[in-house]
Amino acid sequence: MRVLSESQLGSVLAGIPASRPRVVVSGNFATPMAALKVLDAALAEYRLFALNAQAGMPDRPGVLLETPFVGAGMRGRPGLRYFPSRLSLVPQLLKNSLPPDVVLLHTSVPVDGVVSLGTEVNILPAAVEAVRARGGLVVAQINPEMPFTYGDGVLPVDEIDYAIEVTEPLLSPVPRPVGDTARTIGERVAGLVADGATLQLGIGGIPDATLAAVTGRRGLAIWSEMFSDGVLALDRAGALDPAEPVTASFVFGSAELYRWLDRNPRIRLLRTEKTNDPAVIARQRGLVSVNSALEVDLFAQANASRVRGAIYSGFGGQTDFVVGALHSPGGRAIIALPSWHPKADVSTVVPRLAGPVTSFQHSFLVSEHGVATIWGNDASEQARQIVDHVAHPAAREELVTRGRELGFTLP
Repeated sequence: MRVLSESQLGSVLAGIPASRPRVVVSGNFATPMAALKVLDAALAEYRLFALNAQAGMPDRPGVLLETPFVGAGMRGRPGLRYFPSRLSLVPQLLKNSLPPDVVLLHTSVPVDGVVSLGTEVNILPAAVEAVRARGGLVVAQINPEMPFTYGDGVLPVDEIDYAIEVTEPLLSPVPRPVGDTARTIGERVAGLVADGATLQLGIGGIPDATLAAVTGRRGLAIWSEMFSDGVLALDRAGALDPAEPVTASFVFGSAELYRWLDRNPRIRLLRTEKTNDPAVIARQRGLVSVNSALEVDLFAQANASRVRGAIYSGFGGQTDFVVGALHSPGGRAIIALPSWHPKADVSTVVPRLAGPVTSFQHSFLVSEHGVATIWGNDASEQARQIVDHVAHPAAREELVTRGRELGFTLP
């Protein structure tokens, strides 16, 4: 690894021979913004691949954005290339279909000849392997504020070609208070979580509310694609099994959470191919998967990806964990969502999804009104439970009428 100034790195990157190189960069809240700024100034045209990109992504002609999971930094951008993919299969995309020419990493400072990818392991080990296979470059932004985490994100410095040293605080999501609806939903979901369960939770207010509602449980484990401050609260409440490592693939949250991660032997961040492999998920004890959706229908199908047909996010890990949870002994796959969309002023329960399905065949659907038991019931009983226990009262009459037209036997 050769440490350069930003101007020296710019000169190196300007010499990349590919006409429109593909650049894979750490996503979520771990994007190395200083290194990305240097690259953006050095290259007139390039393709930028990131997962759940946040604000600050380059926005100019010549930059082609690519992703399997759309974040705020790419959402609605003209020319965005969205690649539908389960998160567990994104490494295969990078290996076979979308090989990178450059990988930009955000790492800890070196310790005994290695650095850590810190809060964002995810698809990055696969990206490094893929770029190495084609003779491309690995560039790191070394930041003493990045925590050193254990697992698959520990990288020998010999695997990095060039680095710049930048000291800056890690990005964090804007804190959002948990509303009454999310709190009620979280409490209902918590009623489906027993002592000793293994938890996977997605992103958003409802998963956060669920974690807040299970602090009284004991012996819990975490096997998830990601986690945030709610897991730290579980640990402090004594809800986690101290013998089980907290396992995920990436993390974002508060500065306090990042301090908790640093050199913590109980935290293990693994590459996506492991955390999101449905077969590995199925081997976890009592895996309870809790994810949200934009809308669900009477067929118990969930849309968590698109709004009015336009891509909003993507599959993420939801499809991986729904399948894995259903095969886990004692496992449960839960989709939780408010019954009404306040901004659009529409029901989130519809007769039939108008667009692509993100996941299906869940154990339970949950809203602030109740819990619908899906698994083990016939199709008409599933639809009845969704109408009676998940849908907003203002939507139920129309759902029954439309449900009958779709062939469900409804009272």
